[in-house]
Amino acid sequence: MKHKIFLIALLFSFITYAQQEVNGILKTEIVQKHEMGYALHIPVNTKEKKPLIIFLHGSGEKGTDIEKVKIHGPFKYLKTHELDAYVLAPQCPENEYWDSEVLYRLILKIQKENNIDPNRIYLTGLSMGGWGAWNLVFAHPETFAALVPIAGFVDRVPMIENCKIATIPIRIFHGLLDDVVDVNYSITIYKKLKACNTNIQLTIFDDAGHDSWTRVYDNKEIYDWMFQQIKKQ
Repeated sequence: MKHKIFLIALLFSFITYAQQEVNGILKTEIVQKHEMGYALHIPVNTKEKKPLIIFLHGSGEKGTDIEKVKIHGPFKYLKTHELDAYVLAPQCPENEYWDSEVLYRLILKIQKENNIDPNRIYLTGLSMGGWGAWNLVFAHPETFAALVPIAGFVDRVPMIENCKIATIPIRIFHGLLDDVVDVNYSITIYKKLKACNTNIQLTIFDDAGHDSWTRVYDNKEIYDWMFQQIKKQ
């Protein structure tokens, strides 16, 4: 028995002695290619700088048929109304989700190619697009003059970095009866933002399910409110 204990102790000592730690540095570069379609509404008069509204659609409008991005939101409104602004509606590829950096590069491209007022860029989105809007505004808060997320869910990072967008005017909308995206996402982020953002409102429609966006985007009031917002320097 003593011999067994001795052998086990000796083996354990050898294993312990054989263990090593290695510290190192990995240097690598990962290149990814992305392709994203978009629709861009151009106002009648482009001689003067005009605002830009960025609209992010929901999961049902993914793909390559660009007409899908016009089913809801500002492009639907434009079928019967006018907006004196550029309106950009990217289309998320099938089997993907909104990528904040890809969207940001698209915004830079549109800014470079058009006469856009950099202090009047507005971000809005519904459902998956609401989620994308939350992530994009936290990734690049210096870009936007206002945020309008509708029926969107919120990731953990925005929840813990809430004061990062303390100076951006925000209007949040959600349906109380939403059975796709829990209304508590909007309630929770609203409460967190309220602690440091004085220009924020949450509207909960008592009679609305997941589609809480139609009554918002079909109403001139939300566009008038956005156009009044100017990015703080």
